[in-house]
Amino acid sequence: MSPGSSGYDAPTRKHRVILYEYPFNERIRTYLRLEHLFLCLATLVGRDAPLDHHFALSTIFEVMDVGARADLKSDVLKDLDKHKQVLNAYRGNPAIAEAVLNKVIAQLEGCFEALNATTGKAGQSLTENDWLMSIRSRVGIPGGTCSFDLPAYFAWQHRSADARTRDLHRWAATLAPLADSIHLLLKMLRDSCAPQKVVATGGQFQQNLPQGRTFQLLRLAIDPELQLIPEISGNRLMVSIRLMRMDGADKLQAAHEDGSFELALCS
Repeated sequence: MSPGSSGYDAPTRKHRVILYEYPFNERIRTYLRLEHLFLCLATLVGRDAPLDHHFALSTIFEVMDVGARADLKSDVLKDLDKHKQVLNAYRGNPAIAEAVLNKVIAQLEGCFEALNATTGKAGQSLTENDWLMSIRSRVGIPGGTCSFDLPAYFAWQHRSADARTRDLHRWAATLAPLADSIHLLLKMLRDSCAPQKVVATGGQFQQNLPQGRTFQLLRLAIDPELQLIPEISGNRLMVSIRLMRMDGADKLQAAHEDGSFELALCS
Protein backbone atom coordinates (compact mmCIF):
# COMPACT_ATOMS: atom_id res chain seq x y z
CA MET A 1 0.00 0.00 0.00
CA SER A 2 1.29 3.41 -0.91
CA PRO A 3 1.08 6.31 1.53
CA GLY A 4 -0.02 8.43 -1.39
CA SER A 5 -3.53 6.97 -1.63
CA SER A 6 -6.89 8.78 -1.54
CA GLY A 7 -6.58 11.56 -4.04
CA TYR A 8 -2.80 11.77 -4.16
CA ASP A 9 -1.75 8.46 -5.68
CA ALA A 10 -0.02 7.89 -9.00
CA PRO A 11 1.06 11.49 -9.69
CA THR A 12 2.04 12.12 -13.29
CA ARG A 13 5.46 13.34 -14.33
CA LYS A 14 3.93 16.75 -15.00
CA HIS A 15 2.51 17.02 -11.49
CA ARG A 16 4.46 15.37 -8.71
CA VAL A 17 3.81 16.37 -5.13
CA ILE A 18 5.41 15.77 -1.75
CA LEU A 19 2.88 14.36 0.68
CA TYR A 20 3.19 15.24 4.37
CA GLU A 21 1.02 13.64 7.05
CA TYR A 22 0.33 14.85 10.56
CA PRO A 23 -1.35 12.59 13.17
CA PHE A 24 -3.73 14.12 15.69
CA ASN A 25 -3.32 11.41 18.34
CA GLU A 26 -0.73 8.99 19.67
CA ARG A 27 -2.43 5.91 18.23
CA ILE A 28 -2.27 7.17 14.64
CA ARG A 29 1.28 8.42 15.26
CA THR A 30 2.27 4.86 16.20
CA TYR A 31 0.46 3.43 13.16
CA LEU A 32 2.33 5.80 10.83
CA ARG A 33 5.69 4.94 12.37
CA LEU A 34 4.99 1.24 11.98
CA GLU A 35 3.83 1.68 8.39
CA HIS A 36 7.03 3.59 7.62
CA LEU A 37 9.12 0.78 9.09
CA PHE A 38 7.17 -1.94 7.25
CA LEU A 39 7.62 -0.13 3.93
CA CYS A 40 11.36 0.21 4.62
CA LEU A 41 11.55 -3.46 5.55
CA ALA A 42 9.84 -4.56 2.33
CA THR A 43 12.29 -2.50 0.26
CA LEU A 44 15.39 -3.73 2.09
CA VAL A 45 14.42 -7.41 2.07
CA GLY A 46 13.89 -7.18 -1.69
CA ARG A 47 17.55 -6.27 -2.23
CA ASP A 48 20.56 -8.58 -2.30
CA ALA A 49 23.43 -6.75 -0.61
CA PRO A 50 24.51 -7.86 2.89
CA LEU A 51 24.39 -4.23 4.05
CA ASP A 52 20.76 -3.94 2.93
CA HIS A 53 19.93 -7.12 4.82
CA HIS A 54 21.71 -5.79 7.89
CA PHE A 55 19.42 -2.76 7.87
CA ALA A 56 16.42 -4.99 7.15
CA LEU A 57 17.17 -6.91 10.34
CA SER A 58 17.72 -3.64 12.20
CA THR A 59 14.31 -2.50 10.95
CA ILE A 60 12.70 -5.65 12.34
CA PHE A 61 14.15 -4.73 15.72
CA GLU A 62 12.77 -1.19 15.35
CA VAL A 63 9.31 -2.61 14.69
CA MET A 64 9.64 -4.68 17.84
CA ASP A 65 10.62 -1.56 19.79
CA VAL A 66 7.70 0.50 18.49
CA GLY A 67 5.34 -2.45 18.92
CA ALA A 68 6.39 -2.99 22.53
CA ARG A 69 3.53 -0.76 23.69
CA ALA A 70 1.27 -2.97 25.81
CA ASP A 71 -2.01 -1.72 24.35
CA LEU A 72 -0.99 -1.63 20.66
CA LYS A 73 -2.46 -5.00 19.70
CA SER A 74 -5.64 -4.21 21.59
CA ASP A 75 -5.98 -0.83 19.86
CA VAL A 76 -5.54 -2.38 16.41
CA LEU A 77 -8.08 -5.12 17.12
CA LYS A 78 -10.58 -2.56 18.41
CA ASP A 79 -10.14 -0.41 15.30
CA LEU A 80 -10.60 -3.41 13.00
CA ASP A 81 -13.76 -4.44 14.81
CA LYS A 82 -15.09 -0.87 14.86
CA HIS A 83 -14.70 -0.54 11.09
CA LYS A 84 -16.38 -3.92 10.61
CA GLN A 85 -19.39 -2.88 12.70
CA VAL A 86 -19.72 0.41 10.80
CA LEU A 87 -19.59 -1.32 7.43
CA ASN A 88 -22.03 -4.04 8.49
CA ALA A 89 -24.60 -1.29 9.03
CA TYR A 90 -24.47 -0.54 5.29
CA ARG A 91 -25.65 -4.02 4.28
CA GLY A 92 -28.82 -3.82 2.24
CA ASN A 93 -28.25 -0.17 1.31
CA PRO A 94 -29.08 0.14 -2.43
CA ALA A 95 -26.49 2.92 -2.81
CA ILE A 96 -23.67 0.60 -1.71
CA ALA A 97 -22.02 -2.01 -3.95
CA GLU A 98 -22.59 -5.19 -1.97
CA ALA A 99 -19.67 -7.07 -3.53
CA VAL A 100 -17.20 -4.30 -2.66
CA LEU A 101 -18.64 -4.02 0.85
CA ASN A 102 -18.31 -7.76 1.42
CA LYS A 103 -14.70 -7.70 0.18
CA VAL A 104 -13.66 -4.97 2.60
CA ILE A 105 -15.45 -6.64 5.52
CA ALA A 106 -13.71 -9.92 4.64
CA GLN A 107 -10.35 -8.11 4.69
CA LEU A 108 -11.13 -6.68 8.13
CA GLU A 109 -12.18 -10.08 9.43
CA GLY A 110 -9.06 -11.72 8.00
CA CYS A 111 -6.75 -9.15 9.60
CA PHE A 112 -8.62 -9.42 12.92
CA GLU A 113 -8.37 -13.22 13.03
CA ALA A 114 -4.70 -13.30 12.01
CA LEU A 115 -3.65 -10.64 14.51
CA ASN A 116 -5.79 -12.08 17.29
CA ALA A 117 -4.08 -15.43 16.79
CA THR A 118 -0.63 -13.98 17.47
CA THR A 119 0.85 -14.27 20.94
CA GLY A 120 2.10 -11.31 22.91
CA LYS A 121 3.61 -8.13 21.51
CA ALA A 122 5.00 -7.55 18.03
CA GLY A 123 7.80 -10.04 17.30
CA GLN A 124 7.32 -11.83 20.63
CA SER A 125 8.38 -15.16 19.14
CA LEU A 126 11.65 -13.64 17.92
CA THR A 127 12.67 -12.82 21.49
CA GLU A 128 13.10 -16.56 22.05
CA ASN A 129 15.87 -16.63 19.44
CA ASP A 130 19.03 -15.99 21.48
CA TRP A 131 21.14 -15.37 18.38
CA LEU A 132 18.81 -12.65 17.09
CA MET A 133 18.61 -11.08 20.53
CA SER A 134 22.42 -10.96 20.75
CA ILE A 135 22.38 -8.90 17.53
CA ARG A 136 19.53 -6.73 18.80
CA SER A 137 21.44 -5.91 21.98
CA ARG A 138 24.37 -4.55 19.97
CA VAL A 139 22.74 -3.04 16.89
CA GLY A 140 22.13 0.26 18.70
CA ILE A 141 25.80 0.57 19.73
CA PRO A 142 27.92 2.53 17.21
CA GLY A 143 29.94 -0.12 15.36
CA GLY A 144 28.54 -2.73 17.75
CA THR A 145 27.98 -5.37 15.05
CA CYS A 146 31.60 -5.60 13.89
CA SER A 147 32.97 -9.02 13.00
CA PHE A 148 34.96 -9.32 16.24
CA ASP A 149 31.84 -8.57 18.31
CA LEU A 150 29.44 -10.88 16.47
CA PRO A 151 31.37 -13.42 14.37
CA ALA A 152 28.30 -15.61 13.82
CA TYR A 153 26.40 -12.61 12.46
CA PHE A 154 29.40 -11.74 10.26
CA ALA A 155 29.30 -15.28 8.89
CA TRP A 156 25.55 -14.98 8.23
CA GLN A 157 26.18 -11.86 6.16
CA HIS A 158 28.50 -13.92 3.95
CA ARG A 159 25.81 -16.48 3.16
CA SER A 160 24.13 -16.34 -0.24
CA ALA A 161 21.58 -13.61 -0.86
CA ASP A 162 18.85 -16.23 -1.30
CA ALA A 163 19.64 -17.82 2.07
CA ARG A 164 19.63 -14.46 3.84
CA THR A 165 16.39 -13.46 2.12
CA ARG A 166 14.69 -16.68 3.25
CA ASP A 167 15.74 -16.02 6.83
CA LEU A 168 14.50 -12.44 6.70
CA HIS A 169 11.15 -13.53 5.26
CA ARG A 170 10.82 -16.12 8.02
CA TRP A 171 11.53 -13.58 10.76
CA ALA A 172 9.39 -10.85 9.16
CA ALA A 173 6.47 -13.27 8.79
CA THR A 174 5.89 -13.03 12.56
CA LEU A 175 5.11 -9.34 12.03
CA ALA A 176 2.89 -9.80 8.96
CA PRO A 177 -0.50 -9.83 10.79
CA LEU A 178 0.32 -6.49 12.40
CA ALA A 179 1.66 -5.03 9.14
CA ASP A 180 -1.45 -6.08 7.16
CA SER A 181 -3.75 -4.64 9.82
CA ILE A 182 -1.90 -1.31 9.99
CA HIS A 183 -1.86 -0.96 6.20
CA LEU A 184 -5.60 -1.67 5.95
CA LEU A 185 -6.57 0.70 8.77
CA LEU A 186 -4.49 3.57 7.37
CA LYS A 187 -5.83 2.98 3.85
CA MET A 188 -9.41 3.20 5.14
CA LEU A 189 -8.57 6.34 7.10
CA ARG A 190 -6.96 8.01 4.08
CA ASP A 191 -9.86 7.01 1.85
CA SER A 192 -12.26 8.78 4.21
CA CYS A 193 -11.14 12.27 3.16
CA ALA A 194 -10.79 14.30 -0.03
CA PRO A 195 -8.14 16.99 -0.66
CA GLN A 196 -8.99 20.65 -1.11
CA LYS A 197 -6.82 23.39 -2.61
CA VAL A 198 -5.90 26.09 -0.07
CA VAL A 199 -3.51 29.06 0.04
CA ALA A 200 -1.16 30.02 2.86
CA THR A 201 -1.25 33.82 2.74
CA GLY A 202 2.18 35.22 3.51
CA GLY A 203 3.33 31.70 4.29
CA GLN A 204 0.77 31.23 7.09
CA PHE A 205 -2.39 29.12 7.16
CA GLN A 206 -4.86 28.49 9.98
CA GLN A 207 -8.16 26.66 9.98
CA ASN A 208 -10.65 26.14 12.78
CA LEU A 209 -11.88 22.56 12.92
CA PRO A 210 -15.63 21.93 12.93
CA GLN A 211 -16.99 20.99 16.32
CA GLY A 212 -18.53 17.58 16.79
CA ARG A 213 -16.01 15.79 14.57
CA THR A 214 -12.82 14.09 15.67
CA PHE A 215 -10.07 14.24 13.07
CA GLN A 216 -7.25 11.72 13.21
CA LEU A 217 -4.96 12.60 10.33
CA LEU A 218 -4.01 15.64 8.27
CA ARG A 219 -2.61 15.17 4.76
CA LEU A 220 -0.82 17.97 2.91
CA ALA A 221 0.37 17.72 -0.69
CA ILE A 222 2.66 20.43 -2.05
CA ASP A 223 4.53 20.95 -5.30
CA PRO A 224 8.27 20.34 -4.71
CA GLU A 225 9.14 23.03 -7.26
CA LEU A 226 7.96 25.61 -4.71
CA GLN A 227 10.78 24.46 -2.41
CA LEU A 228 8.54 25.04 0.60
CA ILE A 229 8.47 22.88 3.73
CA PRO A 230 5.33 22.87 5.90
CA GLU A 231 5.62 23.02 9.67
CA ILE A 232 2.31 21.60 10.94
CA SER A 233 0.73 21.83 14.37
CA GLY A 234 -2.79 21.07 15.42
CA ASN A 235 -5.27 19.94 18.02
CA ARG A 236 -8.98 19.17 18.17
CA LEU A 237 -9.84 22.88 17.69
CA MET A 238 -7.40 24.25 15.11
CA VAL A 239 -4.79 23.46 12.49
CA SER A 240 -1.85 25.79 11.89
CA ILE A 241 0.64 25.53 9.03
CA ARG A 242 3.72 27.67 8.51
CA LEU A 243 5.66 27.42 5.27
CA MET A 244 9.43 27.31 5.58
CA ARG A 245 12.38 27.22 3.18
CA MET A 246 15.90 25.85 3.58
CA ASP A 247 18.53 28.53 3.02
CA GLY A 248 22.09 28.13 1.77
CA ALA A 249 23.38 27.59 5.31
CA ASP A 250 21.09 24.57 5.82
CA LYS A 251 18.81 26.52 8.13
CA LEU A 252 15.03 26.70 7.98
CA GLN A 253 13.71 30.20 7.40
CA ALA A 254 10.09 31.35 7.33
CA ALA A 255 8.73 31.91 3.83
CA HIS A 256 6.68 35.09 3.54
CA GLU A 257 5.17 34.65 0.09
CA ASP A 258 1.82 33.03 -0.64
CA GLY A 259 1.97 29.28 -1.15
CA SER A 260 -0.73 26.90 -2.35
CA PHE A 261 -1.14 23.24 -1.46
CA GLU A 262 -3.79 20.55 -1.10
CA LEU A 263 -5.13 19.78 2.36
CA ALA A 264 -7.21 16.85 3.57
CA LEU A 265 -8.55 16.13 7.06
CA CYS A 266 -9.33 12.49 7.72
CA SER A 267 -11.65 11.29 10.45
